[in-house]
Amino acid sequence: MKPNFTDYLRDKVLLGDGAIGTYLYSKGLELGKDTERLNLSEPDLIYSIHEEYIRAGSQFIETNTFGANRCKLQESGLDSKTRDINLAGVQLAKRAAGQDVYVAGSIGPSGMDFPLSTGEASEEGLQEVFREQITALLDGGVDLLLFETFTHLDELVLAIKTARSIADIAIVAQMAYPSSGKTAAGVDALTCGEAALAAGANVVGGNCGRGVSSLLTAIEHLSPLRDQVPLSAFPNAGFPEIVGHRMVYPAEPAYMVKALAEMIKLGARLVGGCCGTTPVHIHEFQQHLKIKRRPLVRSASIQGDTDQKNEETTTSHINGALLESLPGDELPIIVELDPPTHLAVDGVIDGARELKKSGANAISLGENPLAILRADNLSLAHLIHEKLDIQTIIHLTCRDRNILGLQSQIMGAHLLGISGILAITGDPATSSDQPGTSGVFDVKSFGLIRMIDLFNQGHNLAGKAMKAQTNFSIGGAFSFRPSRPEVQIRRLERKAELGLKFVMTQPIFDAAEIEQMMEAVNHLELLILPGIFPLISARNADFLHNEVPGISIPEALRKKLWQYEKVEDQRKCALDYTRQLMSDVSDFVDGLYLISPLNKWEVTAELTREIRAAGWQGSGKVKKFIQG
Repeated sequence: MKPNFTDYLRDKVLLGDGAIGTYLYSKGLELGKDTERLNLSEPDLIYSIHEEYIRAGSQFIETNTFGANRCKLQESGLDSKTRDINLAGVQLAKRAAGQDVYVAGSIGPSGMDFPLSTGEASEEGLQEVFREQITALLDGGVDLLLFETFTHLDELVLAIKTARSIADIAIVAQMAYPSSGKTAAGVDALTCGEAALAAGANVVGGNCGRGVSSLLTAIEHLSPLRDQVPLSAFPNAGFPEIVGHRMVYPAEPAYMVKALAEMIKLGARLVGGCCGTTPVHIHEFQQHLKIKRRPLVRSASIQGDTDQKNEETTTSHINGALLESLPGDELPIIVELDPPTHLAVDGVIDGARELKKSGANAISLGENPLAILRADNLSLAHLIHEKLDIQTIIHLTCRDRNILGLQSQIMGAHLLGISGILAITGDPATSSDQPGTSGVFDVKSFGLIRMIDLFNQGHNLAGKAMKAQTNFSIGGAFSFRPSRPEVQIRRLERKAELGLKFVMTQPIFDAAEIEQMMEAVNHLELLILPGIFPLISARNADFLHNEVPGISIPEALRKKLWQYEKVEDQRKCALDYTRQLMSDVSDFVDGLYLISPLNKWEVTAELTREIRAAGWQGSGKVKKFIQG
């Protein structure tokens, strides 16, 4: 049994969790897309994040319900699901928490403008918004309520009073203090803390704001209350900046540890992280702050969608035409080319012709990668297939079409003789070079894989017979992160259940990492083709490492490239590195996925010729697909 929450904090420090929203973003979710909806649509993902934080050392986790109030959910048409989203959020957190981890019902600001505008919103209406969410969280069985990231003191006080009118439960009240220990409206942290206590809070503190130092200042202002109540502190990992298409939080865990240690001296008894923090940060906090960790009673694996196998997950999935066309006595090679940003496609077709001569088994064509407008990949794939008689794979994203359009594209691919589809969610539309572009995302990669598999079975998404069966080899993307691979592997396992047959990974630049990946996914009946990207310069390496999500280039390699002054020398060094990397992994990979840098197909054609000359056969796993 967990001890009483406020009693525990009287003389002990409790370690909370870190970010959910920005951590989901680091896993590929587009920001601003109601992360709370995932409690219903992707419960495994949310559960796994809770589980990661607990493994890292968290003894206090927050439900994924920060923005799950009627006002905010109404913006996406989810207001009718308010209670369901909150109940699901509690259920997922409680399953992960077991018996010894506190579950806090997370409640953020309503989203209404303050001060309340006459005629647009009323205090009674705002109370009802909070009452609805609080009631659902309490009915779900949270251990306490956490009001966080409030910017208006009046709204926080009203929310606390609303909670107190419903139940006698522990309440943590946190506001954001962007500078000088004050809210954006200029109200001092001590004033806010005193007002929150008067309204009925048991713990007061701060979170979010403008990084670590700003919250330290706020805790200094709140410290006169330390003998009266415990304080709480959940800083951001620094002040964020946009680098390329990635939001970067610069504060290292070691830097944050020092600041949190100071906050603990000032009376903070509940500490954790906010935006930009991850399980890695929490683990460092637990280790270096010497926060005692109670034994955890681990809960059983999540029930629900993963235990209740739908009909499609028990269906025997076909290998598809692409995999069936691969020879069993040589290492499969798929080479990626990007459709051009214009209408002159002869250069890409020439490249595909040379790649076929070199020994490539298939040409892969992206669909507006990075949301940059390019020629239609389906049309180009058809031209290449017809002119050159080589198998083609189209990337199909959930970003650019609704469910109707996706199914039409699948049908079109079948009619045009395409043998493989790589089903991916797609890059955020916000990075597009075309004004006014918005993402669709009726489904994500899971739903798209299932959709293609249904066509392989002869039905569309509505269950209507198609009078023919498609014969696609269904592929998917995989981003292997050796420090914490569990989440991505679970997602890959689910995709395999839905019909996935082959995998093309993000570029990987370390042979040991590739070997670790192959061992980690060996239990899956999938062909795994690690991405091989021949770097073309030191600047190219730095750009990919720092600005493209999911790509990590070893520091030693980047430093080695910068030792050469001339770009051509850097390119030669990088190419030699790529050759050695491929040689090191040639015995155990299922195939190679070569990515033409800046569409320089001459580079990948040269590497393909060298692979064929070496006679590599790889793991031999492709034989099982051909024979099976």
